[in-house]
Amino acid sequence: MPKKTKKSPIKKIKTPTTFSDEPKGLVICYLGAGKGKTTAAMGMAIRAAGAGMNVCILQFVKAKGASKENIKEGEWPVSSEIDFLNNLNTSSKVGRIDNEQMGAGFVGILGDKKEKEIHVRAALEGLGRAREVIASGKYQLVILDEIISALESKLLEERDILDIIDLKAPLQHLVITGHNKFPKILDKCDLVTEMCMIKHPYYKGILAQRGIDY
Repeated sequence: MPKKTKKSPIKKIKTPTTFSDEPKGLVICYLGAGKGKTTAAMGMAIRAAGAGMNVCILQFVKAKGASKENIKEGEWPVSSEIDFLNNLNTSSKVGRIDNEQMGAGFVGILGDKKEKEIHVRAALEGLGRAREVIASGKYQLVILDEIISALESKLLEERDILDIIDLKAPLQHLVITGHNKFPKILDKCDLVTEMCMIKHPYYKGILAQRGIDY
């Protein structure tokens, strides 16, 4: 008879007995090897704007203004949701969504031939811009897409992200995304969702699809 495999015990989360309805700015992290991190962050941006909140999206690693016509090695066209947001005419009843791409493209993959210093400089400029945006008080939600990926690629230090989290106002929401887990960062988060890859078309030799992946 085949051996029975032991099931990993499901960790039970204790439900609190009292809840507070006082507003609180949350630190939210989407990470993991699975698809959906940026997608979730963009969905939250639209939801927040619908609630009348102003949103700023800063995308690390991803190259500014890249399109199919002018991309270089290691870059990828700007995602379609950015095109949508840039052409969106919002009414006064909803919040605004601003976005900036702060990166120089993928680091060391997809034919990237840029000097590492170029990527580091772009990440540091993005970090400075993130400080400005958070400190300005103009935005109730700030999304730092792929900032953890910048840390993974050694473009930023862990302390940089910890300092950014400490900088946010008590009622300001902050979303960060990336792949790997950094315990000190996760300790400062209120919500952490890990995207687990079960299957991915890339591993069947299928490249990213316009409108679905970007």
